[in-house]
Amino acid sequence: MFILITVGILLVTALLVLVVRIFLPAARYTWLIAVSGSFLAWASVFAWINKTDRLQFLIWQPVSLFSQSPTFVTDSAAWMFALSMITLTFSVILTSVVRSNFPSALSWVGALALCSLGTLAAVANNPVTLALIWAAIDLVDLIVQLRFVEEPALGERVVVSFAARITGVMVLLWANVSSAAQGVALDFHALTSQASLFLPLAAALRIGVLPLHLPYPGRSALRRGFGTVLRMISAGSSLILLARISAGSITSPFAPHILMIIAFAALYGGWMWLRAPDELTGRPFWLIGVGSLAVAAALRSNPIGAAAWSCALILCGGVLFLSSEPNKWLTRSLWVAVFGISTLPFSLTASGWAGGTGFLLAWLPLLLAQAMLMSGFIRHILRPPTSREYYEDQPPWGKNIYPIGIILLLAVIVFLGWFGWDGSLHLGNVIAGLLASALTVGLIWLTPRIRILNPVRAHWVRPANLTWIDWLYQSVWSIYRQLGRLSNTFSNILEGDGGIMWTLLFLALFISFFTQRIP
Repeated sequence: MFILITVGILLVTALLVLVVRIFLPAARYTWLIAVSGSFLAWASVFAWINKTDRLQFLIWQPVSLFSQSPTFVTDSAAWMFALSMITLTFSVILTSVVRSNFPSALSWVGALALCSLGTLAAVANNPVTLALIWAAIDLVDLIVQLRFVEEPALGERVVVSFAARITGVMVLLWANVSSAAQGVALDFHALTSQASLFLPLAAALRIGVLPLHLPYPGRSALRRGFGTVLRMISAGSSLILLARISAGSITSPFAPHILMIIAFAALYGGWMWLRAPDELTGRPFWLIGVGSLAVAAALRSNPIGAAAWSCALILCGGVLFLSSEPNKWLTRSLWVAVFGISTLPFSLTASGWAGGTGFLLAWLPLLLAQAMLMSGFIRHILRPPTSREYYEDQPPWGKNIYPIGIILLLAVIVFLGWFGWDGSLHLGNVIAGLLASALTVGLIWLTPRIRILNPVRAHWVRPANLTWIDWLYQSVWSIYRQLGRLSNTFSNILEGDGGIMWTLLFLALFISFFTQRIP
């Protein structure tokens, strides 16, 4: 019942805004409808606390082929993810009053629809349900990105990224198949040890950790607002999978090797985030870095820590990406988000290093990656005001509403550190938190003194200047195109005027080849 209420409010609000936009384009109350609906959805999520709700559709037929049907269940992790995504959407709509494209009804419709899909992903109870929702989110992402891409080379990046996410969907379904082969109907409360290893791989593929994410162009029209919702909800709906892996269920001997790969992916994301010229340019690397920490926590048998890192990715990243006005007090308040990713006691990510064992050799790069992410976050907070946007020409009511959206995200970051879920009021691994904080202070002190730690110039990160990862992907893509051309050439030979002759020739060669091996 609670699931239907929350998702229903989001979808009805999106539909109302769309109808008003189409039939009453001059109406000035579309923003009020979007804000009212998102507020009601946000308030309804609090009814989920400490309650279990189950929603199951009718069993699909035939039962021999479909052993599972879409099922949704609320629990502590689902509530935490749903609250994070709905809070972000609510804040995006609130802060949109000072954007240059206000009012933007279609972007609000897209944000509310994506939020409803993200909420359903948070409460999905089996792989079939989650795979269907992932496919819907990926399709929306593909359409939006192709709509705004201007160069063919960048279109290839979008397609490759889409293919990686679809591969993640296939890995999740393969986990379902492997579990069914052992006679266990896979849901997220009864996982086999073999199936549990596939879940972190599926999440890593979808958020761009494996393979490393190819960033979209910095001058894309999708910047703040809807672009933030699209990126954060897509990542959050993927990382919810990590919170479903029970502690101690990953016993594969390959887990330490995968953990090391994830640790180096976290280092790459943290390094690029630290040197990004601004937060929006570095957003793909924020997803890689924090997402890698979440995947590493799951591989270390710490699902609570994985959930904490995942929601920090949404909330802490979201508040930074939405903060664009150089308001002194708002800028100072962003230090609350720094505390949220510090893994210090009673912070949102306090459980990030708690519990679990894992491969001890991976701890150093993971801690260094966290320090780089925190240092980059602080540097983006302290950026000169001249590089930010001013909203002096906005009406007073808009300038008064804008801070509410920022403060709301910060309040939820603090709230989740103290109430509502299994990781609340957590001391965590105090030594790891203090070590990461000390490394952060050291990086901040070294940044103005060591040139390589300084931010790169903006034109360095444009897609025109390729990195070694771009060269690797372009090489693979070139090999793929050459194989496609070879296949087309072979098909044209067989389908041309002499196709029958070539077919008979190949048939004669095959017959002679096999007859020589018959005794």
